[in-house]
Amino acid sequence: MRSGVALIGVLFALLLAHPCLADALGLDGAVEQGGLVRGRTEPGAIVTLDGRALRVAPDGAFIFGFGRDASATAALDIKLPDGSRLHRELAVAQRRYEVQRIDGLPPVQVTPDPLTLARIKREAGLVAAARAVDSNLDFFERRFVWPAQGPISGVYGSERILDGEKRAPHMGLDIAAPRGSSVLAAAAGTVTLAEPHLFFTGGTVIIDHGYGLATTYQHMDRVDVRVGEHVTSGEPIGVVGATGRVTGPHLHWALNWYDVRLDPALAIGPMPEGAR
Repeated sequence: MRSGVALIGVLFALLLAHPCLADALGLDGAVEQGGLVRGRTEPGAIVTLDGRALRVAPDGAFIFGFGRDASATAALDIKLPDGSRLHRELAVAQRRYEVQRIDGLPPVQVTPDPLTLARIKREAGLVAAARAVDSNLDFFERRFVWPAQGPISGVYGSERILDGEKRAPHMGLDIAAPRGSSVLAAAAGTVTLAEPHLFFTGGTVIIDHGYGLATTYQHMDRVDVRVGEHVTSGEPIGVVGATGRVTGPHLHWALNWYDVRLDPALAIGPMPEGAR
């Protein structure tokens, strides 16, 4: 207890000695596995997370996130324009994930043949390239809107058992919205992928929101946007469907910060009452 009180006293003394540090960093978001965190510091500051340089917008805004299996601690360091430094140790909350069993899938969608595997690899490259876009769009600072509304039928991070075989975890949020209902852009941005017939994900759209933040929309029956098109928050981009590897109509919604796959549920907040 005494050591904790002493540490608080040291931190308070540092803030008194460097008053600018008290207002040099603001964080908003879930500091936990799968969480997206929006930060703000002084314009011109240099920010790193565990040694990884983060892009800082002209207004001092930045973002980062934690993957499904992120370590329990992370180090955030900021060098301010005047040369002073701020270091913060972040305690990353750990999670337990559900196990989801899905049966009744066609065998080729569980254990693909060599020709199908080549197609899957090629399509994975398209998706990876779309998610790697590192633009200077500032829409990453805006809050998300729900891209569809309905019961949540699949959650982020769950272990997937497909026809009795263990597969990769589920890295998004499944919304069991009615087939044919509109899929909306969760935030403004630029379309970096618009494919109607990917093997696993069917009708798929990826939207870049800037600074490495991208949202993905999958299993759509119809894709209504093109690569390079700008969309506004809440704009229709397609319709809910049952294409790709599915057992019924729904929207799979995913969120990425560069190569880090995040939990959309942590970034958006509760769905409106009566929509679930």
